[in-house]
Amino acid sequence: MSDDSGGSLRLFANAEFVALAGTAFARSQAYSTIAIALALYADMFATSGTVEGLFGTAFALVQLIIVLPMGRAIDTGNAKRYLLVGLALNVLVFVGFAMVETVSHVVLMRVFQGLGASLLWITGSTVVGEISPDGERGQWLGTYNQVGAFSSLAGDLVGGILLATSGFTLTYGVLSGVTLLAFVGVYFFLRDDPGGQADPEEATGVETLRMLLGRAAIRALVVFRLGLSFGKMAVILFLPIYARTRFGMSPILVGGILAGGKLTKSLTQGLVGSYTDRLGHKHVFVFVGAVLYAVGAAIIPFAEYAVGYFAPMTIAVAGLSTTLPPAFFPLFGAFAVCGVADSIRLPASMALFVEEGEHFDAVAGSMSLRSIAWKVGQVVGPVSVGALWDATSVFVAFFTASAFIVVAAVVFFGLYTVEPAPETVPAAGD
Repeated sequence: MSDDSGGSLRLFANAEFVALAGTAFARSQAYSTIAIALALYADMFATSGTVEGLFGTAFALVQLIIVLPMGRAIDTGNAKRYLLVGLALNVLVFVGFAMVETVSHVVLMRVFQGLGASLLWITGSTVVGEISPDGERGQWLGTYNQVGAFSSLAGDLVGGILLATSGFTLTYGVLSGVTLLAFVGVYFFLRDDPGGQADPEEATGVETLRMLLGRAAIRALVVFRLGLSFGKMAVILFLPIYARTRFGMSPILVGGILAGGKLTKSLTQGLVGSYTDRLGHKHVFVFVGAVLYAVGAAIIPFAEYAVGYFAPMTIAVAGLSTTLPPAFFPLFGAFAVCGVADSIRLPASMALFVEEGEHFDAVAGSMSLRSIAWKVGQVVGPVSVGALWDATSVFVAFFTASAFIVVAAVVFFGLYTVEPAPETVPAAGD
C-alpha cells in the first residue's frame, strides 16, 4: 500500500478514479478562470467592495439552500446521474457568462455557477470517499484534490492568458470543451449507482443531521468551518480584484499570483494526505493549516508598500515580455503560503468528515453538513469584508478575514474530541 507520491500516481491506472478526477479538473479550472474574469468584470463595471462581495454571496447562497437535501439525495440515489447533471449545467453556465452585459447578469450567473459547483463537489467527494479502499482514503481524497489544484493552476495560467489575448467568448468555449470531456469520462467509465446506499425510509435529512451533530468531532468541525470560510472566501474573492483594480494588473499577472497558491497546493496535497493516513492526529493538521492560512491572508495588504522594497521586473517567455510590478511579489508570496496551508488542512478535514459520516451510512450527508457550515461563512464573509473595505481600508478588511480564521482554529482545537464509533446506528424515530 503505497503512501508516497508514487502511490498517488498509481491511482491514475484506475479508470473510475480518472473519471472522477476529470470532474474535479473541469470544476476547478472553471472556478479559477471565472475568479479572474470576476476581477475584469469588477474593473469593467467600476463596482464597489460591497457589490464585489455579492459575487461571492450569490455563489454561496444557492448552495446553502440546496446542499443538505442534495447530500441526502446523493446518499440514497444514483450519484453518477448527479455528476452528469452537474457537468451539463456548468456548460450552460459558461454560455450564460459569455453573454453578460451588466453587473446584475454577473451576479445571476454566479447563482447558477454555485448550483453546478455544488453538484460536482459534493457528489465527487462523496463517491471518492465511498469507493476508496480501507486505509487509503486520505490518499484518494488528497490526490483527488491534488488534481483539482493542478486544474485550478491551469485555470489561473491558461485562463489568464486566454482572457488577456482572446476575450470572454473563446475562454468560455475552452471551459465548455473540457467539461464535455469530463462528461464523457463519467458516462463511460464510472460504475452505475456509486456512492451512498442509505435507505431513504430509515432516516430523513433532518434526522441524519441530528445524528451527525451528536458527534463532538462534527460539532468542532462545523464551528471551525464557519469561521474559516468567512475569512478564506473573502481572500479568494478579493485578492484578484485587489490586484486588478488597485494595481492595474493584467489577467496574466492576476493568474500568476493565484498560481503561487495553486502550485504549492498541487505539489504537496497528495503527499500530505498520505501522511494523515500514516500519522493520524488529523485535527492537528487542520489546526496548523488554518493558522498558516491566516498568516498568508494578513500579508496581502502589505502589497501597498511593495514599491519601497521591490523593483519592477521584466520577464520574457516564448518571445512575449511582461513587467511584474512591485506589488506582484508580496501577493504571489502570500497566496503561496495559503496554498501550503490548504495542503496541510484539506485532506485531514475531508477525511474526518468522511469517517464520521460512515458511522451512519451518510457520507454525503456528512459532506453536505461540511458544505453547509462553509456556505454560511461564504454567504456572510465576502459581502461583509467588502462593506468593511468600503468603510475603512484594505488593511482592516484583510486583517479581519485573518482574525476570523485564527479564532476558528483556536475554537476548533479546544472543542475537538475523539469519540468511539457508535455500537449501533439509531433508526429514524429512536
